[in-house]
Amino acid sequence: MLTSIRIVFLGGDARQLEVIRRCVEMNAAVSAAGFDQWETPVPGVSLEPMSAELLGTADVLVLPVAGCDEEGKLNALYSSGPLQLLDEHIAALRADCIVYTGMAKSYLRALCSRHSLKLVELLDRDDVAIYNSIPTAEGALVIAIQNTDFTIHGSNSLVLGMGRTGFTMARTLQGLGARVSVGVRKPEHYARAEEMGWKPFMTGTLQLHVDDIDLIFNTVPGMILTAEVLSRVPRQCVIIDLASAPGGCDFRYAEKRGIKAILAPGLPGIVAPASAGKIMAGALLQSISDEVLHTLGNE
Repeated sequence: MLTSIRIVFLGGDARQLEVIRRCVEMNAAVSAAGFDQWETPVPGVSLEPMSAELLGTADVLVLPVAGCDEEGKLNALYSSGPLQLLDEHIAALRADCIVYTGMAKSYLRALCSRHSLKLVELLDRDDVAIYNSIPTAEGALVIAIQNTDFTIHGSNSLVLGMGRTGFTMARTLQGLGARVSVGVRKPEHYARAEEMGWKPFMTGTLQLHVDDIDLIFNTVPGMILTAEVLSRVPRQCVIIDLASAPGGCDFRYAEKRGIKAILAPGLPGIVAPASAGKIMAGALLQSISDEVLHTLGNE
């Protein structure tokens, strides 16, 4: 239980509603700013305007999964107005307050570093990333089906990257009967892909493996689908880029060649916000138990 913990939420999307609900169930004192248009708020949540005074009461500050942009603007789906996280807000936090988000950009990291505050990025956790790979793969399949006139079964499908999302994506395609190729960067990933029955190759030779591909699913966050590679991709191929914006594809050149390329980051919060929210809530509650309650117990 989180009876002694005061948690302040700033903005977020549908995933955050599930996280708030779980925190209330655990008996935390919960305040939320940026939720004035939440139609059916959870009983026990105090909806308040964003202010330095509010943040000064927090043991835990929870930001949206995507954190904030490089100007401090927060995603706030249920707010009637914009929310912006400024230095004065972070300065108001107590020294022992822990800041949580899914992933942080340099702006947020710099703010927390400047004020010596602990910042926890929940999407860095292996368990969260693995669980999130499931709705990501499902969402990618929906996009593929909506944008093709052929079945995934029997298609030549290519997955770039064999991290947590790439592995789940390749396994899901295999389960639907696709012929799966996987571009990898590490020998151990090559071996695992081969053991799984996929066709692996090193990404340095990518341009040699795209001539007959129907679908490409990219999980590599750096530019990998360059103009040189795209010049050899069939025009009927559909590219679904799952990496964080700006993705790993030269979208301008893809459009020039008539190749349909779709940037689709953050699919868990779009296709399965309730499930994604439960994943984030579980990780947050475990981390609070490990970090905050341990600190309070030692005072």
